[in-house]
Amino acid sequence: MSAEKLQYSDIKFSDKHNEEFYKVLRNRVMGYFKTSGKSRFGNANMVIKTIFMFGIYFIPFALLLTVVTNPFLAFGLWCLMGFGMAGIGLSVMHDANHGAYSKNQNVNKWVGYIIHTIGGSDITWRIQHNVLHHTFTNVDGMDEDIDPGKSMRFSPHAPRLKGHRFQHIYAWFLYGLMTILWFTNKDIKQVNRYHKMDLLKTQGISYRKALAGIILSKTLYVACLLGLPLLLSPVSWYLTLIGFFVMHFIAGVWLGIIFQPAHCVPSSNYPRPDASGNIEADWAVSQLYNTANFAPGARFFTWYVGGLNYQVEHHLFPNICHVHYRKISKIVRETASEYKLPYNSFKTFGMALKEHGKMLYNLGHYDNAPGLH
Repeated sequence: MSAEKLQYSDIKFSDKHNEEFYKVLRNRVMGYFKTSGKSRFGNANMVIKTIFMFGIYFIPFALLLTVVTNPFLAFGLWCLMGFGMAGIGLSVMHDANHGAYSKNQNVNKWVGYIIHTIGGSDITWRIQHNVLHHTFTNVDGMDEDIDPGKSMRFSPHAPRLKGHRFQHIYAWFLYGLMTILWFTNKDIKQVNRYHKMDLLKTQGISYRKALAGIILSKTLYVACLLGLPLLLSPVSWYLTLIGFFVMHFIAGVWLGIIFQPAHCVPSSNYPRPDASGNIEADWAVSQLYNTANFAPGARFFTWYVGGLNYQVEHHLFPNICHVHYRKISKIVRETASEYKLPYNSFKTFGMALKEHGKMLYNLGHYDNAPGLH
């Protein structure tokens, strides 16, 4: 079997490389919750955040449909909805679809459905993010987060095209189109692909049901988020279209600049399976090499982005709510140091963006870009 034809079920991480690290780390982290008496799930702060994020998304929308007639105010409300949209994605539905929002899985399920109100699909999101990205982080051909198609090159194993030499310039604009692709064609393409890959079974859903749910969800989303403002908003139709686009662009940029600097940076090593699907690395140790934190001291930033600046902790413990990441980060950092393993962390968000930009440049200019070991 060639490496190009491997299925996700063929990929296996080695259990003979630093396997003690994660056992020790997990015991220490679980020990923290036991001795502190805290639940690993969300708390009252998580509920407050949920209400806030819903508020800055749904309240401006209600105002647009009713009382706002000033075009500048209407445009500002669409922008605010963009931040609310990103906040819901980063801080609310993300934890819910990881099963970390609440110990009650029905709560996780219903809160996770909120992704449909921002144009996405919980089914395809969980497959792309939970099943593929978290399991096979930075593994070429498996992790779709490093496979944006021909428009950009996120992996040193991907073909380098002529246009990629400019990707460090245009990538930031393309990030803004991310959620627009969500509600148009991405989820449809994904559900068809995941059906062929036999991945829908990981969500316990049939292809027909998943496809019908996505089509219905998209129809309702466009009818409500775009159709209602076009029909009811006192402002002009073209301003509504511009505002809708800007809302998505703001959300897309935030999602792109939060997720990509955590993995597409020069410290990443992009593991590659052999022809049999074996990766000579322990899964948890591979997470350390292919994930980076940033701005750990920025409290409000951490709050808004759902603790996803603590990506190391998130990837090692995705079933722990993000409100606990700052506390357990000390345990993770010290344990990694004890085992002489990397703990990549940028002091500021700006430093992370700079390193990501550097990686985009290198991947666009060199076949063997930094990160290929």
